[in-house]
Amino acid sequence: MILLITPSARGQQCAESLHAATGKETRWAQNLQEAVTLLREQAYSAAIIDQFLLETEPQESEQMLEHLGTAFPVYLNFAVTGMERLVRETRSALHRRQREEFAAKRAVKEQMRSEMCETLTAMLLSCELAMSVPDVPVPAFEKIRAIDSLARELRLRLQVN
Repeated sequence: MILLITPSARGQQCAESLHAATGKETRWAQNLQEAVTLLREQAYSAAIIDQFLLETEPQESEQMLEHLGTAFPVYLNFAVTGMERLVRETRSALHRRQREEFAAKRAVKEQMRSEMCETLTAMLLSCELAMSVPDVPVPAFEKIRAIDSLARELRLRLQVN
C-alpha cells in the first residue's frame, strides 16, 4: 500500500494514477496530521511526501517521519512534478524497498543459520563427550545417541538449504 501526502488539489488524481501504475492500493492524506493517523492504522510500502508540507510544518513533519515505520519515503515538489515523474519515482522507491527487504531477509536467514549451526556443533560435541563417559547406563546412552542423531539430521537440513 502507498501513502500519498499532499495538500494538492490533484491529490486524488495522483493517488488513482499511482494505483493504476503500480497495482498497489494508494491512500491520500491531505495534511500531516491525517498522514500520522493513517500511518498508525496501517503499514505502507512507500510514502510519497510533498516537500511543501515538510517546509511549512516542520514539527508535524518530524512526528510524521517518526511514524513512517518501514515505508520508503519519497520527497517530491508537487508544484513542479508531473504525473509521469511521480509514477517513475514511486516505482523506483518500491523497487529499492523490495531489494533492501530481500537483502535484509537474506542476512537474517544467514545469521540464523550460522547461529543454529554453532549450537548444533556444541550439541554434537556434548553428545560425543557424554557417550564416551564410561559406565553410562544403556537407556541414557540410547537417549544421548537419539539426540545426537537428531542434531546431525538438523545440521544436514541446514546445509542443504
